Amino acid sequence: MTTFEAFVLGVVQGVTEFLPISSTAHLRIVPALAGWPDPGAAFTAVLQLGTLAAVVGYFLPDLLRMLRASITAVSDRSRPPEPAARLLVYIILGTLPVGIAGIAFKHAIEGSLRSLWVISIALIVVALALAWAERAARHSRNFDDIRLRDALIIGCAQALALVPGVSRSGITLVAALAIGLRRDAAARFSFLLGVPAIAAAGIFELKPLLKARDVNGTALAVGLIAAAGAGYLSIAWLLRFLRARTTMPFVVYRIALGALLLALLFTHRLAP
Repeated sequence: MTTFEAFVLGVVQGVTEFLPISSTAHLRIVPALAGWPDPGAAFTAVLQLGTLAAVVGYFLPDLLRMLRASITAVSDRSRPPEPAARLLVYIILGTLPVGIAGIAFKHAIEGSLRSLWVISIALIVVALALAWAERAARHSRNFDDIRLRDALIIGCAQALALVPGVSRSGITLVAALAIGLRRDAAARFSFLLGVPAIAAAGIFELKPLLKARDVNGTALAVGLIAAAGAGYLSIAWLLRFLRARTTMPFVVYRIALGALLLALLFTHRLAP
């Protein structure tokens, strides 16, 4: 992989990780359309460390608040835990489903599920689910209203994002909207919930990727920096966007992209 390819894929990862359009799908689609080799699931996972830096940087005050509140809750049992401490517990417990599913279905995730047929169908199916959630949702609950049950529901939905094309941001938004969260609150919790999952996936795949020598250190560093910068801007933009607008533009984009891919696959203009 060249440094230029790593830069482009880093930008793609950073932009699409937090938009509900599937970063894994785009990291599979862009190389296919450009005639580049498939970067593989390991490189895709490691690039997520760049977007991890973006989400940690953007939400650093929230994460530090949760950490301090948790330390206080452990050291001083005489008073009930602060909401920030409970939120950290919710995030940890909400991450368990994706961790279990990732271990159980690792070979399929890295192999057959990376087919463009699967990605095309997943893009369209989740788009329809997001459209339904937008129409059915009450949009009445704020971020502070999130409880353990909500975190577990959204966490189970996050596990479905292991299928390329589903989108972690997209499927967690579907679940969060379905249980009544406002769009900006749903996106904020989705980003925070993704921190442990993104970190685990990236760290787990980093050593095998470096050992395989499929990507040189310079190209990987460029990709990570590009992903971090693009990811930070993507988070800031999406949170502002969802305060006043719906997710319907992403629904339209997903359906259009999925339909285009299916047309190219059916006409054998694109290899699956």
